[in-house]
Amino acid sequence: MPKSARRAAAGVATAVVAALALAGCTPATTPTPPATTPTPPAADDRPVVLTTFTVLQDIAQNVAGEHLVVQSLTKIGAEIHGYEPTPGDVRRAQDADLIIDNGLGLEAWFAAFTRDLDVPTVVASEGVETIAIAGGEAAGRVNPHAWMSPRATAIYVENIAAAFADLDPDNAAAYAANAETYTAELDRLDAELAAAVAAIPASERALVTCEGAFSYLARDAGLGEAYLWPVNAEQQATPRSTGDVIEYVRDRDVPAVFCESTVSNEAMLRVTEETDAAYGGTLYVDSLSEPDGPVPTYLDLMGHDIDVIAAGLTGGTGR
Repeated sequence: MPKSARRAAAGVATAVVAALALAGCTPATTPTPPATTPTPPAADDRPVVLTTFTVLQDIAQNVAGEHLVVQSLTKIGAEIHGYEPTPGDVRRAQDADLIIDNGLGLEAWFAAFTRDLDVPTVVASEGVETIAIAGGEAAGRVNPHAWMSPRATAIYVENIAAAFADLDPDNAAAYAANAETYTAELDRLDAELAAAVAAIPASERALVTCEGAFSYLARDAGLGEAYLWPVNAEQQATPRSTGDVIEYVRDRDVPAVFCESTVSNEAMLRVTEETDAAYGGTLYVDSLSEPDGPVPTYLDLMGHDIDVIAAGLTGGTGR
């Protein structure tokens, strides 16, 4: 029985015991119940899945459909790389039936966080063809941002669907169907990315960002890539890294540069001051926005980034 079901059963049992105790102290006459006696809400006995960040939550929720409760450990706008779990996070994890992390070194804190938990975990990125960070102190380490490729995210979806089928075999067919539908949306995004890059002059197909979070997207699209730092956990635009990016932009006559929503764009603005590049806009990577914001879902996030990149590199206007 999932932990959620055990919690619900325990709650019902407690309520029954309390009701019987009260009945034993009540006079023999039967009182007339109030006309507006509220009906207690039905207990939600669906298994609970906890993901490490909001992007992963949304992807998993699309696979889960109505059959699972999917939550994110971190909040919207949180920086995932250097996150420090709280005692409340530990309590939430203890009550979960499954925990999903990205893996690839994204959540450096995850192994210590789950060490004493009796909860199964799944690495969403298992089986992705990884890319190594090219330069700097992190050179040679795996770039963890594989979800920024719709093709790689299709592997995430396959892994998640399999994990959900193991957790809840009765709804395995539903998870497989949801995964197939969502993968079709990822294929659409991949085609949208290819079309957007095809409209960019070949000499200007270069993506310059604050964090090196776009290597998988750049590989899919055939874009060159440069960045000020490899991962946000080691966020530091040094004079050398800034100089290298300025040189890259000048040599390739890159028309626009970008930065991510969870970091300051101040360092990248210095690049624009030293080159002819414009600031192309804000990209999203590690976090979704609020529901009324620009990227409330992963599909919105990727669509937004594709539009902003294409608009910046062609001098147009994105979404």
